[in-house]
Amino acid sequence: MTEGHRPQKLRRTHRGNDDVTTTAPRVGSSRATPKTTVFSRGLALLDALATPHGIDRYLELVNPMLAVRELRAEITKVERTTSDTVTLQLRPTRVWKGFVAGQFVALTVLIDGVRRTRCYSPANSQHHTDGRIELTIKADPSGIVSPWLVENARPGMIVGLSQADGSFVLPDERPQKLLFISGGSGITPVLSMLRTLIDEGYTGDVTFVHYAYTREDVPGLQYLQHLVDGWDNVHLVLGFTDVEGGDLSGFFGSHHLEAVAPWHAEAATYLCGPAGLMKSVREHYASVGLLENLHVEEFTPAITVIPGEAVGEITFEKSNISAANTGETLLEQAEKAGLHPEYGCRMGICFSCTQIKKSGCVRNVISGDTSDDPDEQIQLCISVPLGDISLEI
Repeated sequence: MTEGHRPQKLRRTHRGNDDVTTTAPRVGSSRATPKTTVFSRGLALLDALATPHGIDRYLELVNPMLAVRELRAEITKVERTTSDTVTLQLRPTRVWKGFVAGQFVALTVLIDGVRRTRCYSPANSQHHTDGRIELTIKADPSGIVSPWLVENARPGMIVGLSQADGSFVLPDERPQKLLFISGGSGITPVLSMLRTLIDEGYTGDVTFVHYAYTREDVPGLQYLQHLVDGWDNVHLVLGFTDVEGGDLSGFFGSHHLEAVAPWHAEAATYLCGPAGLMKSVREHYASVGLLENLHVEEFTPAITVIPGEAVGEITFEKSNISAANTGETLLEQAEKAGLHPEYGCRMGICFSCTQIKKSGCVRNVISGDTSDDPDEQIQLCISVPLGDISLEI
């Protein structure tokens, strides 16, 4: 993923408290400096000597943040600005490569002895000068990780982290007009975009529309209002769905855009939020022929059900449940059958939904590959059954 990066310019890298300016290598370059080569060979030798556990298994006994291969982060600050959200500041280990505003990371925590992974979008600017990451997490009442973090996150806690990923990013050449629409926890990636633009001294026009139940449900509202103060080209619009008193009232409708962004046909629109909001906005943009202007954050892969795939029967062995194949992903079909398998990102990144397929054939909805091997581990969220299939769950 290269969109949003400027590989030929100077970048700042942060290692602990040291701030070092380096020249970024060309994308695709395989050249390594002598120091890099020696360091890599040294790590390989240490890993070989530390077999079978690897050097990080020993370093973590001294200090978990000393890991040289695995990416981890220390929670350095915790804020709870609403009753059901928590904002975490993370200090990653030195293998962190940074992020582009709008991308997400996979966060891993240990809960009751089980490693659980969920995806969250950084909310801070990609130009943050100390290399730290800010995550604002809203508790999902039916979830496991988010409620646990809201209740238990504390400074000093060490968590697992992935490198940033995702294509929901601004183009290198910033549009002159931007419309951000978010709802609930979907505020984080677009807030990161806004903070990045402000750090860059962006002079175009930005309207930021955020929907929440009430004023008290807007994470960091005081900070958000302070952020836009003094920027005449940035306009914050709050829509409250459950109470009066916002700039907009009720759920999204085309009349909202006419009221606060009548020029939206000329703007690039970035959307992230709950399914209902995203569906309504997408339908409006489709009806007026503006889908090419709409960029959305999707936490589920695009799935196309191929004619002929929705045949056969799915057997969930341990649960003693069988169901007709609908052609949807195995995660969706398991949920419709009344099961509650573990899952995280729902897009094939975190591997939380991995289960054993006892028999049958599946198609990976991302790669298109098929597999009919027995007793293999598959990811339920990106696997579609082809005919009869049996799962261990």
